[in-house]
Amino acid sequence: MKIHEYQAKAILAQYGIPVPRGRVAFTPEEAEEAARELGTPIVVVKAQIHAGGRGKGGGVKLAHSPVEAKALAEMMLGHTLVTHQTGPEGKEVQKVLIEEGLPIKKELYVGITVDRVSNKPVMIASYEGGMEIEEVARTQPEKILKAPIETSGFSAYQARNLAFGIGLQGKEALACAVVFQKLATMGVAGDTSLVEINPLVITEDGRVIALDGKINFDDNALFRHPDYATLRDLSEEEPLEIEASKYDLNYIKLDGEVGCMVNGAGLAMGTMDMVKLYGSMPANFLDVGGTANVDRVAAAFHILMSDPNVKAVLVNIFGGIVRCDRVAGGIIQALQQVQVDVPIVIRLKGTNADQARQMLKEADFPFIVADTLSDAAEKVVQSLSNAA
Repeated sequence: MKIHEYQAKAILAQYGIPVPRGRVAFTPEEAEEAARELGTPIVVVKAQIHAGGRGKGGGVKLAHSPVEAKALAEMMLGHTLVTHQTGPEGKEVQKVLIEEGLPIKKELYVGITVDRVSNKPVMIASYEGGMEIEEVARTQPEKILKAPIETSGFSAYQARNLAFGIGLQGKEALACAVVFQKLATMGVAGDTSLVEINPLVITEDGRVIALDGKINFDDNALFRHPDYATLRDLSEEEPLEIEASKYDLNYIKLDGEVGCMVNGAGLAMGTMDMVKLYGSMPANFLDVGGTANVDRVAAAFHILMSDPNVKAVLVNIFGGIVRCDRVAGGIIQALQQVQVDVPIVIRLKGTNADQARQMLKEADFPFIVADTLSDAAEKVVQSLSNAA
């Protein structure tokens, strides 16, 4: 689950990590009032959307007066902000964060993510803050340091070593080390999947402040944090993904034309790759899980058919936990509940696969039955050409 910057900063502050003074505003008038309350010569007006690259897209502006802050908020609120992460469709700005301007001396990067090799959370830090960490990794990888966060915690020694390692010295290094430790505590306690402070700034008067904040929570651990549920902003999420979550379906909308219904994340990724290999693009990632019963299959078809970009459907199910004949029966029953007017290619492999294929061939629907994944991908792409 993603949250907004102003929400992330509130959590950072709870763990003792300094953040700028600021307030969220939903109207230009509220923005003006917030700027007046801050009373600083410069305030920053920041669009609040679930995407990075806001500065380059015009979503972060400096205002030199409360009146200017109101004008900038008026330009942002209710308008679409396009960044490299939103895609060309962009996201509508519904709120802005008004913050005090700070005298910045240095900009650093610090974040926490999961290391897929060690299966541990790892802290990443760089002296090159204020820019995309992916670009730093590509052009100056030596300027990025990592330190594992153990189950016993993130020690003071690790924090100091990381601070000195990225080039900090003296009081600046020690002050940042304190922030690193607090960030590690917050990341583990909050069951986060991603934390980023970019930039973490050192001001001219020696303060260390999180100028930006991004936190993603592990969805599978949200039951341990019922208070985080109020932070979810459904307006920032894809409606079909919200609908899929009601049925415990793992669904991510993409921009292709082949709707994919698969059981198992690995098989889903392989299916998407095969669709691309044969010349088309997947319209989604959809994992129906191990059960693939009638209700889940019907919900999956309903979601696929709600996407106007879907021109054909590829069902690729491995019958291990669930028998293929039951999956086939579920598909046939599901289509009695959901109107599907696009070609459906089905590949079932595993227990009772032969019976399942026979059931599909005898069903009152023109299923296209495939034997292998390659055969299925080729047939679904061919069905697009035939329908054109």
